[in-house]
Amino acid sequence: MFKKGLLVIMSLFLCLGVLQTTASAAGAGSSSLKLGVNDKLTEIEAVPVKGSYYVPVRALSAELKWTLTGLTDGIAVAAGNKSVRLLNNNGGLKLQDGTIVPMDSFLKNGNLMVPVKISSYLGYSITFQGDKYLLRVRDGSAAMSDEAFVKQYQDKLKPQAASPAAPSGNNGVKGRTLYLTFDDGPSATTVQLLDILDKYEAKATFFMIGPNMNRYPSQVKRIVKGDHGLGLHGMTHVKDKFYASPSAALAEMNSDNAVLKKISGAETTLIRPPYGSKPYFTKSFRDKVLTQGYHLWDWNVDSEDWRYKENSDKIYNSVMSQVNKLQASKISPVILMHDQKATLKVLPRLLETFKKEGYSFAVITKDLKPLNFWNDER
Repeated sequence: MFKKGLLVIMSLFLCLGVLQTTASAAGAGSSSLKLGVNDKLTEIEAVPVKGSYYVPVRALSAELKWTLTGLTDGIAVAAGNKSVRLLNNNGGLKLQDGTIVPMDSFLKNGNLMVPVKISSYLGYSITFQGDKYLLRVRDGSAAMSDEAFVKQYQDKLKPQAASPAAPSGNNGVKGRTLYLTFDDGPSATTVQLLDILDKYEAKATFFMIGPNMNRYPSQVKRIVKGDHGLGLHGMTHVKDKFYASPSAALAEMNSDNAVLKKISGAETTLIRPPYGSKPYFTKSFRDKVLTQGYHLWDWNVDSEDWRYKENSDKIYNSVMSQVNKLQASKISPVILMHDQKATLKVLPRLLETFKKEGYSFAVITKDLKPLNFWNDER
């Protein structure tokens, strides 16, 4: 029995070694591949770095129906009755028997990237054929052979040039990408706000309140149609009600999501509790809400438009000061603003400056590593 287990382990490492060596020989660091999962060619980009292919862990988990759980020492990844733990600070991968194997991770465009080989430790098979641009993860449900897979998808398998990527211990979102977020809407001025965003070809993420969506349904539909990001901000925005209990917070987010779906047909897993997650959204709240599939987002730039209102100069100077500090650290800004009349006055000036400085505007999605005050990655 011991010999058999040893042979299995040795063959696993030989397989992984072949994968890494072949990836390097195929030009790792210069091109990316689309990842095949069972009988499907996904849109997941596998990026070669130092002889291994890396993919966004959330995207891979979604395809393979894994469960991710944020823990104090890392992220637990579960597939059926198997589980591993990706340790913080590139501490490696902890297996079920307590063994720790080397494994790096890094951020790329806000996504936590992990080696494809993580799937091998959860019972999946990996196929890599560099000459055919094939990189595939399979379990017992796959019906197609590798040859049939290549034949079906051969026109789509050829790689595109990948942008340089390097491991980073930075916990923020990297690059000259900027995330505009607006709380408390929609409102009577949302139409003007969207007009400004359209003028500057900027996208934003809206954390909306249920009753306000019911009051301004056409604004909600326009936000969805415009491919802006969707987030939940609860139903009451009253501290004593929302934070009455973890169950109360979850009920508000579920109700908020139900309103969004009723009006637009869309749903979201992105949440931002009233007043931000600290100090009220404690572990008991997060455990209750985030285990239901929600992702917690705060911000790293507070525009203070809620405080300064009509004082556009103060808002502008405050935002730019914070953005410039983040840029020095190569961290993308996630800017808190509010869907209110006063914000309309300063927004064009900010967008003009951002565009001149070379920023692009992106929306927050469920695949990004959540940025919040608790560093809770669920």
